Amino acid sequence: MHDRWVLLKRESELTNQEALLLSGWVRNYAELGIAHRLKEEFFHIYDAKAPDEAQALYIEWKRSIPAELAPAFFDLVRAWDNWTPWILGYFDHPVTNAYTESLNNLIRVMNRLGRGYSFEALRAKILFAEGAHQIVKPRPKFERKSAERFLASYALYSPSTQEYEVSKNFGSDISTLARLIEAGEL
Repeated sequence: MHDRWVLLKRESELTNQEALLLSGWVRNYAELGIAHRLKEEFFHIYDAKAPDEAQALYIEWKRSIPAELAPAFFDLVRAWDNWTPWILGYFDHPVTNAYTESLNNLIRVMNRLGRGYSFEALRAKILFAEGAHQIVKPRPKFERKSAERFLASYALYSPSTQEYEVSKNFGSDISTLARLIEAGEL
C-alpha cells in the first residue's frame, strides 16, 4: 500500500496498521501533521446540523490555518468563500449532485472513446442504451383490485379497455452504464 493513501483516508476509516503508519508520518513531519489535522477538521464541518453552525465551524477552521500552510488550502478557502450560500444549502437539504457529476464523467468517457460525438448522439447513447434501463414490472395480481379502484378514480385506468401500463422505464443506473462502457457495449 502506498503511504499517501493513508493521508487521504479519513481517520475514522483507518485500520490499526494504517493508523500506525499515519502516526509515524505526522510525528516525523510536523507540517504534514498540521495539514492532516486541518483536513480532518474541515471534514468535521459537515457534521454540523445547521447552516449557521457549519459557517461558524468554517470560520474557526479558516482562522486556524497557519500562514505557512495557507497556500496549500487557498483553493479550498476560495471555493467555500465563493460558493458559501450553495454549500450551506446542503445543511438545509442534505442532497448532493454526485449522481449528476458521475453521469457527466461517464459521458466524457464515452465521448473520449468515440471521438467526436455530437451532443445529440451522446444523449441518445445514454438515454437509449440497450440493456441499461431499469424496468419496473406491473404489480402482482393480488394488488390489482384495489389498484383498479384507485386508478379508475384518477382516470389512469380505462375500464372499457382494461389495460394497465405494462412497465415503466426509469432510465439507467450509473453502475450499469459504467459496466457497459467498460465492456465496450455502449
